Amino acid sequence: MSGPITAQTPVRLAAPLPEACDVVVIGGGVIGVFTALYLARAGVKVVLCEKGRIAGEQSSRNWGWLRQLGRDPQELPIMTEALALWREADADTGGRCGVRQTGVVYLARSAREMARISAWLPVARDHGLRVDQLDAAQTDAMIAPHGGGGWTGALVCPDDGRAEPWDAVPAVAGLARSEGVVIRENCAVRALDVTAGALRGVITEDGPVRCARAVLAGGAWSSLFARRHGVSLPQLSVRSTVACTAPLPGFFDGSAADEDLAFRRRLDGGYSLALSDASEHFIGPDSFRALRLFAPLFRKTLRHTRLRAAAPRGFPDAWGTARRWPGDAPSPFERMRVLDPAPDARALARMQTLFAQRFPALGRPVLRHGWAGMIDVMPDLVPVLDQAPTLSGLTIATGMCGHGFGIGPGIGRIAAQLVRGQATGHDISGFRLARFDAPRQLRIGPNI
Repeated sequence: MSGPITAQTPVRLAAPLPEACDVVVIGGGVIGVFTALYLARAGVKVVLCEKGRIAGEQSSRNWGWLRQLGRDPQELPIMTEALALWREADADTGGRCGVRQTGVVYLARSAREMARISAWLPVARDHGLRVDQLDAAQTDAMIAPHGGGGWTGALVCPDDGRAEPWDAVPAVAGLARSEGVVIRENCAVRALDVTAGALRGVITEDGPVRCARAVLAGGAWSSLFARRHGVSLPQLSVRSTVACTAPLPGFFDGSAADEDLAFRRRLDGGYSLALSDASEHFIGPDSFRALRLFAPLFRKTLRHTRLRAAAPRGFPDAWGTARRWPGDAPSPFERMRVLDPAPDARALARMQTLFAQRFPALGRPVLRHGWAGMIDVMPDLVPVLDQAPTLSGLTIATGMCGHGFGIGPGIGRIAAQLVRGQATGHDISGFRLARFDAPRQLRIGPNI
């Protein structure tokens, strides 16, 4: 790919819809694509419907990190497995995912920040994860000669890696198609066909497909779709801006972030840049509906989050977006094929300034592309991976909280196992929907 995937990207996967299948996967992001792949490898007849383009939303708009470092303890074992699955997928696609084991680094510019990130080290020890702690001299040497210094220290996970989001998920989708998955882009699932609380099929804009099971992996759209069917999913979205630079000297080959700036080496010779914790939330009906559950997270992240008065027209939680619609008429998913928010120009300029301050020998970088994505967020910053409690046959895999690209293969494999009623190989009790029934017991983990 030469740039971010958008609604203008040509449709590449347009297989005819069958009248029936075993499972329909709703959503062609990293979670949906890997779920479909692993279901097909288990002999399941799968149809994947994507309302816009494969990986058109957050799955191609993320930082491209494959990160164990700083993960919530509940996610960490799955992420470790996901790293191995990414390497396997890269091999299976002839290297088109761009997977590299180049490490992930958390940098600190103060003793206080170093203490904060170092508080995660017991989690690493508990899980047998190698993490190196560097002092100021070691940190400067790691990024020399282009770095300007000023870092107090760092944590390094050398087993972590990176991949190329624009290329990786479409490549895996091509692999899934070659292994029997029917994939149709530009085909929204408008609604589920439900009888007596049990799934009977899905209703797409191009006609019905009979099935007894479905997977909802709709990212930022999942809550809207679930609510249409009486399933309460407390999920909000935040906008995050990212950019890629023109080619630069290879001063650091992995992925790193300090309190303000995150950067990743790219295969095209540039770097992906982002502001480490900055995001924007557009206030909508769900903001008030889920306020009680999100209040602790809001208090924790408010200084890093800009609140905007209203989402643009057509966004999942915009004030004018329909919450109810018939299955035989266009849905909100057709009106917004690809959720393509405009990047924050101030954020882009700040990235350039911060980069020049960190790396004065390189100066202010030229940006080739700037883009934004809407990240689906849960109140405790961990995903939902569960069977819908009130709708037999529906599995929900959403709310990846900005961590979905790296962990995607692991979540997809587990979702495939859930659909088939098989053991997942991991403790996913903390990902159940029922946890939101007891909000006082919700815990925002040490995800850094």
